[in-house]
Amino acid sequence: MTIQEFQTVCSQLEQEYTAKIAAAADLNAVEELRVAALGRKGALTELLKNLKDFSIEDKKTAGPLGNALKAALTAALEDKTAALSAAALNEELNRVHLDLTLPGRPLARGKRHPLSIAQKRMTDILSSLGFTWAEGPWVEDERHNFDMLNIPLHHPARDAQDTFFAQTGSPLSMVLRTHTSNVQSRFMEKHQPPLRIMAPGRVFRNDSLDATHSPVFHQIEGLYVDENVSMADLKRDLSAFMKGLLGDKTEIRFRPSFFPFTEPSAEVDVKCVFCGGKGCNVCKGSGWIEMLGSGIVHPNVLKNCGINPEKYSGYAFGMGVERLAMMLVNINDIRTFYENDLRILKQF
Repeated sequence: MTIQEFQTVCSQLEQEYTAKIAAAADLNAVEELRVAALGRKGALTELLKNLKDFSIEDKKTAGPLGNALKAALTAALEDKTAALSAAALNEELNRVHLDLTLPGRPLARGKRHPLSIAQKRMTDILSSLGFTWAEGPWVEDERHNFDMLNIPLHHPARDAQDTFFAQTGSPLSMVLRTHTSNVQSRFMEKHQPPLRIMAPGRVFRNDSLDATHSPVFHQIEGLYVDENVSMADLKRDLSAFMKGLLGDKTEIRFRPSFFPFTEPSAEVDVKCVFCGGKGCNVCKGSGWIEMLGSGIVHPNVLKNCGINPEKYSGYAFGMGVERLAMMLVNINDIRTFYENDLRILKQF
């Protein structure tokens, strides 16, 4: 083959394959043309085999011609592939009636659980009253859960019918904490007054599940120890807390009670928001809902924790987050918080 014949064949191949590529109806046809023109046994590959027979001067002319032909055919194949791909996409979009000018669909976002919302409101109010956050273990020894809190061995709270005992391999008898008061004993053991802490957390009791009780629930413990702390301080702070949480018109009452770790002790009730005090299944017909227990820290508790009861006094209270959350969000069954019904959870 002469250099003139090589030039002629290059021109013919470019015209032939450019026309075929332009006429290709689909991507499969384009691929077949790529193999026929540029493949290992393609027309261009066969043509370039003739370069070995050319003189050095002719190779200087033929080589660039071959490269230019390859570049031209490659560009034509790429352009046709892009055009056919775009056409196929437009056909698909037209088929599914997708309007790309519409805004994207909003992604579903997680929301805070109503118990988390309620607990944050409670801790925010307590924080504004000067309480700081403290925490303790869920699996606790009986010493911090009972003994240091002046709860005697014969107390019913220490029976298996009320408490979950844990087998941990520890030489100490361990329980799932029955209240967040274990944080109180641990904190006072390591710190001297003045103390003002709140201890939110999960607690466990061997209770039957009903509208107002659960074997697993949440509490917030409050503790204030300083010189000359009295029942008046407790009533002032708890009144401010309850009205800050439920509104200025909230009706509350303090009833004398008994707890081993406080003396004197008081229960704090709130007039039932579900029946307005008339009596319903939530308040068990009394018109009042028990919200929390409280009282002046027993001198024995202070002494057990290494605090001088002759110099210092304090108050403590513990409240169930679920019961207060029921009042806040108008849910009359504690089990609703744990059923994971999205129709309810999406409302918060």
